Amino acid sequence: MTDAPIRFDLPHDQLPTAWLNIMPSIAQAGIQPLPPLHPGTHEPVTPDLLAPLFPEALILQEVSTDPWVDIPGEILDVYRLWRPSPLQRAVRLEKALQTTARIYYKYEGVSPAGSHKPNTAIAQAFYNKVAGTKRLATETGAGQWGSALAMASKFFGLDCQVFMVKASYEQKPYRRIFMETFGAEVVPSPSPTTQAGKAILEADPDSTGSLGIAISEAVEVAATSGGAIKYSLGSVLNHVLLHQTVIGLEAKAQMELTGDSPDVVIGCVGGGSNYAGLAYPFMADRLAGATPDLRFLATEPAACPTLTEGRFAYDFADTGQMGPLIPMYTLGHTFVPAPVHAGGLRYHGDSPSLSLLVKHGHMEAVAFSQNAVFDAAVQFAHTEGIVPAPESAHAVRGAIDEAIEARDAGEERVILFGLSGHGAFDMQAYDDYLNGRLPEVEYRQEDVTASMANVPDVPVPGEPTRA
Repeated sequence: MTDAPIRFDLPHDQLPTAWLNIMPSIAQAGIQPLPPLHPGTHEPVTPDLLAPLFPEALILQEVSTDPWVDIPGEILDVYRLWRPSPLQRAVRLEKALQTTARIYYKYEGVSPAGSHKPNTAIAQAFYNKVAGTKRLATETGAGQWGSALAMASKFFGLDCQVFMVKASYEQKPYRRIFMETFGAEVVPSPSPTTQAGKAILEADPDSTGSLGIAISEAVEVAATSGGAIKYSLGSVLNHVLLHQTVIGLEAKAQMELTGDSPDVVIGCVGGGSNYAGLAYPFMADRLAGATPDLRFLATEPAACPTLTEGRFAYDFADTGQMGPLIPMYTLGHTFVPAPVHAGGLRYHGDSPSLSLLVKHGHMEAVAFSQNAVFDAAVQFAHTEGIVPAPESAHAVRGAIDEAIEARDAGEERVILFGLSGHGAFDMQAYDDYLNGRLPEVEYRQEDVTASMANVPDVPVPGEPTRA
């Protein structure tokens, strides 16, 4: 063991006061960002078309070309409840692996809701409050996003309705109770309360749900409310990823305290917000040419391998086709993944900006099976004392594999990964793993093929047209 520091904290007065917008860096690197398209006309979406769903401030952030966006003081006041979050060196894990690598992790499980999600939930609730919104509608997979928005809504005096993917609603009752404690109405999705939900249930009464379906239900509630209800999204869109960059901005300052610079930055990816939040402040340096050898590794479940097995295309963000067409890696908007415990990663698409970075070779991606992920999660818990959320455990798996590879090659490697949340509400998943009941589930190619047949035939610049 070393007597060197293992935890690196920033004082409250070093909390970032502006979010980093990656889009100017992407454009300056010669990568052409692609706009979302209207589903009927296939013309670029204009801000006025988003007004039924989002307040003006968030729409302006969505299309912003400014490299920095100031964080309002009211948001910073709430962030200070838990931010800056710690950066820790996993020296006990390093020793157990007998690795020559140095492993650091940025821990977002210290937030009141137990994950990174409040970073954008607080911001979205604030901007809606300022705009006069009274009620928010949203979706949630594993419940982390719903928990964060329920909390944020209560902080700013808003009502909140959460459509929770039915598989997770049944697997994670304590997440539902957490949301209800903050006054949220939690509805298992698909539900008979919306036209989108009814259509799914008529076709498949036993549907376990998906994030795409839950998004459709929440969007429908907002879009048909006459402006009384707004929609909040927990990942994928530019403004959501923007808010999460407080993670990486803090991590850059904390890595300077360690005297190390990362060789690889790792995170789990469902829609992309937590990984983008950690990675984008470092990615901006790579895109500017300052760190061309810095690697970025996105980890995802083999049951929903969007980046590794999907196709870059214009597709709907939701199953019910309520929203615009988004340029992204997708498995098809009708794809329903197996009900693995990493509910927050069961999404058919990914963030457009993150998808572009993968497409242009600035980011790698790897998919892991469920038992391999929980193997890593338990090893991390045994050494570092934190039980990771199943989603976050995908990043742990990636970091362990990198450390083993460095050990076997006899080389030093500095690994930074995002531990996006704790698994205190995921004990059923660990019970299944520890007792041999965790199925080894991967995607079925026939399901992806069938779903991809429903992807709109919209040309994507630089991509082959459909035969």
